[in-house]
Amino acid sequence: MTALARTPKAHAQRESGPPAEATATGRPRRPVHTFSIVARDPATGELGVAVQSHWFSVGSIVSWAEAGVGAIATQSFVDPSYGKLGLEEMRAGKGAKETLKALLAKDQGRDVRQVAMIDARGAVAAHTGAKCIEAAGHHTGENYSVQANLMSNERVWPAMARAFETTKGDLARRMLAALDAAQAAGGDIRGRQSAALVVVTGKPTGKPWADRTFDLRVDDSPEPLTELRRLVTLQRAYNHMNAGDLAVEHKDNEAALREYSAAERLVPGNLEMTYWHAVALVNMQRTDDALPLFRRVFAADPNWRTLTPRLVKSGILPDDKKLIARIVSVGRRR
Repeated sequence: MTALARTPKAHAQRESGPPAEATATGRPRRPVHTFSIVARDPATGELGVAVQSHWFSVGSIVSWAEAGVGAIATQSFVDPSYGKLGLEEMRAGKGAKETLKALLAKDQGRDVRQVAMIDARGAVAAHTGAKCIEAAGHHTGENYSVQANLMSNERVWPAMARAFETTKGDLARRMLAALDAAQAAGGDIRGRQSAALVVVTGKPTGKPWADRTFDLRVDDSPEPLTELRRLVTLQRAYNHMNAGDLAVEHKDNEAALREYSAAERLVPGNLEMTYWHAVALVNMQRTDDALPLFRRVFAADPNWRTLTPRLVKSGILPDDKKLIARIVSVGRRR
């Protein structure tokens, strides 16, 4: 692990250069100040970005990631092109350090930028411009970089680093711990508004939309990190549901049921998951096991009962009138 004993100023590498980009008044544009982490899981190859800010929809411009390529956070007086161009350069084979150095060299506003990059090999690079609003700085460690600006104090990014290094679990869990630690240490001096988390797989499929294990945004909330954690739990549950569906396709019914059950344990009371679990049981010819699940769902919302016969035409349930009648009659008063 990387030692954290040095002063924050030692972590904040300062770049000199021409004046920051300005509006017609000669003043810098409004900043997207924030704290964020880019990271890689060396065991799985997963890459990720997580961020919180007192700014609307921070995830739409700060966080960038592509499986097998890298992850980027671009913030402060943000220039989103660092995300697009950075991924392009790393996709072409350049490392994070080479990529960031080249982009900074071309940027007349680099003094007000804060950018961090990690490539698919785990190499990291970060920059905190000399004119970023204090408290501002970053810390790079093995397979991660944490960075923050406009913070209430200089303890924020060291706290993020410690939390990431000491937390157990998958990449999403460790990055969330870093965000929580930043907020606990004082966070953004203005407060909080939005947050986001992106994690991409370590094995790219060539289908970017399929490579995102997590792609979550909280655009406006008084407690964005609390809401982000709730969404991460929900996404984990749906990841189990998707794995269950894949197991069904592979005729591995027991694996499918394990995945469906895992999903329901994460979000008990979710009617959607319980319903499709029941449908899967019917298709496994385990209708007796499915009926209690259908009963629970129909009692909570009768629209699911109405939906059930409609699944026959789409081939999702068997074309068996007696079977469908048995299912839809579950829980009805006689």
